[in-house]
Amino acid sequence: MSAPVFRFAPSPNGHLHLGHAYSALLNAQMAHECGGRFLVRIEDIDTVRCTDQLCHDALNDLEWLGLQWEQPVRRQSEHFEYYKKQLEKLKELGVLYRAFMTRSQIRKAIEAAESVQGTQWPRDPDGAPLYPGGPQETAAPDTPHAWRLDMTKALALINTPMIWQEAGNGPAGETAEVAVDGTSWGDVILARKDTPTSYHLSVVVDDALQGITHVVRGQDLFYATSVHRILQHLLSLTPPCYHHHGLVLNDEGKKLSKSARDTSLRDLRADGMSAREVRRRLGFS
Repeated sequence: MSAPVFRFAPSPNGHLHLGHAYSALLNAQMAHECGGRFLVRIEDIDTVRCTDQLCHDALNDLEWLGLQWEQPVRRQSEHFEYYKKQLEKLKELGVLYRAFMTRSQIRKAIEAAESVQGTQWPRDPDGAPLYPGGPQETAAPDTPHAWRLDMTKALALINTPMIWQEAGNGPAGETAEVAVDGTSWGDVILARKDTPTSYHLSVVVDDALQGITHVVRGQDLFYATSVHRILQHLLSLTPPCYHHHGLVLNDEGKKLSKSARDTSLRDLRADGMSAREVRRRLGFS
């Protein structure tokens, strides 16, 4: 049997913080304990916010922590053609449609519907409103558009209940065999107007391409696993085992966030904290 394969896959649209350090250290430790392999992947499909400097800084921070990984490091921004090919496979299955509504149009449509109905528009597990458009949208052939997964068609095509194997725990303690719930996500974006892929698509096909056997990541991505299992089924990809871990929280009890400018590893280093102290603070010897 081949060795288990783990990965840490940051999106460098800001500097890494303690939450990233915990996930990276946990992946590396689990790989070491079972004689497995440890990879690092840079998920930089957002080529505006994920700059070369931030990518360099992320790898430098991981080296500072004392981590080692296999080379070369896969950068998603260098493989857009590969994701386009995977998107074509889904188009051939008839489970995608062109989505033309802009963010402003989406917001106005939802506000109007909530005003008429008097109730909140349905939200996905991340709290974002479900897309109010659908396969019936039409526009001129040259109109910019995203590609969305027609969840109703996708689930009808699969036509069987699905699960994933959870070795960790979900936010509500879910573990072992977890049922896939695609309907709660609505018609997720799989390619944007200016980017030929999305997080959901690229993470699934990259995990399969790199032979990842164990996906170890934070509980904030637990519910997204339903979307990932659906895509794996549609693309005939072998699913990994999943292990979702608890999050490192700030003083207010909220998860650390780059957008909220929570203290980065770079700031901790500048303040004199050593890598050993960071590891000990996170529970790693």
